Amino acid sequence: MNVGALAKKVLQAALFYEIWDAMKVTFKHMFHRPITFQYPREHRTIPDTHRGALGLLRYDDGQERCVGCDLCEAACPSHCIKVISAEDKTRPLQRYASEFYIDITKCVFCGYCVEACPVNALAMTKMYEYSTHDKRQLLFDKKRLYEIGERHLADAKKYLQAHNQEKDDEWSREYRYFFPQSVLKPTQPPPKHLS
Repeated sequence: MNVGALAKKVLQAALFYEIWDAMKVTFKHMFHRPITFQYPREHRTIPDTHRGALGLLRYDDGQERCVGCDLCEAACPSHCIKVISAEDKTRPLQRYASEFYIDITKCVFCGYCVEACPVNALAMTKMYEYSTHDKRQLLFDKKRLYEIGERHLADAKKYLQAHNQEKDDEWSREYRYFFPQSVLKPTQPPPKHLS
């Protein structure tokens, strides 16, 4: 080993060259703007296709969309949905969901239940803050699902439109699921798109 290389090694060891080389990276990043979100104070902008908590939707006139067909329950891969349907006594041949439960602790947020719904009664929202100390509060019943759907209606509509399940045009707003008519007498006026 020659004297020049030995003197260079001794000088680097005496001046802690490796430490200064590593500190160069630290000093370079010290003056950059941080990219970390300070979560409780700052909220990230969430896209319209985000799969958050599920919510039940109503028609514009306040009538329930859910017809109790149980397709969402059949499509759910984690079996976290339970629908109990009943027949509407005032209107023959029409059903509704008398009870509707979703166990959010089992939900994998896949969106299959939303795709399976023929009347777009279910939609994903951007709600993701529902942590609790009691696991029983994460069993959403029909009342709580309608509250979520009403509170996050705009997000739910954007989700359905982003996934091409509901269009934002006049024909789609007039469309409703058309129930079969009673043989003896009609129970409801025909929708505009069928008349």
